[in-house]
Amino acid sequence: NLKGILKTIGPGILYAGAAIGASHLVLSTRAGANYCYTLIWVIILINLFKYPFFEYSYRYTAATGKSVLEGYRKLGKWAIITFFVLSFCTGIVNFAAVIKVTSDLTAFLFHINHSSFYTSTGLLIIILLMLVIGRYALLDKVMKVMIMVLAILTVATFFFALNRGHQIEPGFLPPYLWDTAGLTFIIMLMGWMPTPIDASIWPSLWALARKKQTGYSPSFKEYEIDFHLGYIGSAVLALFFLGLGALVMYGTGKQFSDNGVVFSEQLVALYSGSIGSWSTTIIAVVVLITMFSTALTVIDGYPRSLEGSLVQLFPSLKKKSRKLYIFWAIFLSIAAVIIIGLFTKDMVALLKFATIISFLTAPVFAIINYKVVTSKLFPDEYKPKKWLILLSWAGIIFLIGFSIIFLLYVL
Repeated sequence: NLKGILKTIGPGILYAGAAIGASHLVLSTRAGANYCYTLIWVIILINLFKYPFFEYSYRYTAATGKSVLEGYRKLGKWAIITFFVLSFCTGIVNFAAVIKVTSDLTAFLFHINHSSFYTSTGLLIIILLMLVIGRYALLDKVMKVMIMVLAILTVATFFFALNRGHQIEPGFLPPYLWDTAGLTFIIMLMGWMPTPIDASIWPSLWALARKKQTGYSPSFKEYEIDFHLGYIGSAVLALFFLGLGALVMYGTGKQFSDNGVVFSEQLVALYSGSIGSWSTTIIAVVVLITMFSTALTVIDGYPRSLEGSLVQLFPSLKKKSRKLYIFWAIFLSIAAVIIIGLFTKDMVALLKFATIISFLTAPVFAIINYKVVTSKLFPDEYKPKKWLILLSWAGIIFLIGFSIIFLLYVL
């Protein structure tokens, strides 16, 4: 019923917030700007092939009322240890990449002239205080408003750009896709589209936090509605961002800067220049909300999943779970600031490293999620249907195949 659905909705929205950041704003927009609509198939396929593994995480919680990390532990300690080690490694890099992009955007929009080190530190302190003091309840409320505003403004901006039309500069030569640079970009796009697969754990953990917040135990169907609202919504918005890049930037002959602050300035200037100067404020709001929503969810998601996996490995730590969460949030923040200090002026290099690592580790997380919902320990009535099983295998083959292609022909 509607009342139950409204009490359930939350984790799916948070997932959408995590997904819509750098993968959409930076990578989807660049895909459209560099290759026009050519890479629509990449966005559709990667969302399709990653779908089962995100759904399985939510499915486990919907069926059992427990975190998917508990399902990992039941598979064997190897699964939870593998998740912890890989999530720790990818988490540090992804944490840094998201904060780097967000702080550079913030620096441009608010005319902050300090280095990324200082703006990143300030941004992290603000977000950490929000999460530590406000906890899940504040995260839930803030993200629902931000995602609603973001979706409306993004779609509106796309149709303004569509109405204005698209002109290609005379003599423009489109870049070749199937070379080293093109393949690397495809892997980058797929690595974070819609999010890294290790982030599939987060909706499971957020669902339990939402249940604790509302005191309501959703049905399996209500959980599924919440998940699909976030997953499908983020996939559709990715196409809108690609369309914006194609309509506004493709064929202009201009090159994006690898410097995050300069890139932010170019992004806003190109949008407002093509749509109209009146749109500058709207574009700035869309850009800031997009990245801040991702930063907020990522800074909550990684500490929450690392804390949860440690509790599964060492149940005696359950009483200290809140302290563990705060520890990981602070530890990852410090590590992120150090990494950002090394990539102060090169946003793209950091993004490239983070997205490629995320893609290469994706098959491991995909296989573990698949095993969780197909094992004998999972209730038969909630096991995935045959079409979803087949899609899972297709997804695993796709992820492994592209990883091999990248390792053989690009590295």
